[in-house]
Amino acid sequence: MSKERVTAERLATFSDAVFAVIVTVMVLELRAPDEAALSALWPLWPTAISYAVSYLFIAIIWINHHYLMQFVGAPTLRLIWINFAHLFMVSFLPFATAWIARTTLASSPVFVYAGLFVCVDTSPAPGRPIGPTPPPAGRNRRAKTAASSRL
Repeated sequence: MSKERVTAERLATFSDAVFAVIVTVMVLELRAPDEAALSALWPLWPTAISYAVSYLFIAIIWINHHYLMQFVGAPTLRLIWINFAHLFMVSFLPFATAWIARTTLASSPVFVYAGLFVCVDTSPAPGRPIGPTPPPAGRNRRAKTAASSRL
């Protein structure tokens, strides 16, 4: 295995650990009710919904991160800092999730939560090109072949 691949794998492993910690911190906010009745779960609906949405969002982020890290060669210092910035934004999700749950989906926490979604989605993720991306080569080749066969 090349040294470049090991370094890229190390960056991906660090990122995976950060994602795992974020999910763990989020799940620690889930508190079991003191009563044994199922009706005691009803007041926890804001926590359950905010946790489920955040967990799904983190899963999507992690899948995208995992996919993009496959294309990373030797990570540059710039890429490492971009990765840290991306993980920094994601690390605010447990806070925003807890705030939404505790305020029963009040407008200000929901606004901050939505803003965090936008910041995470628009922050440059590792491996994501900054700027316009060319179409995949395979699609161009098929289009050129189809066009030339009609001539």
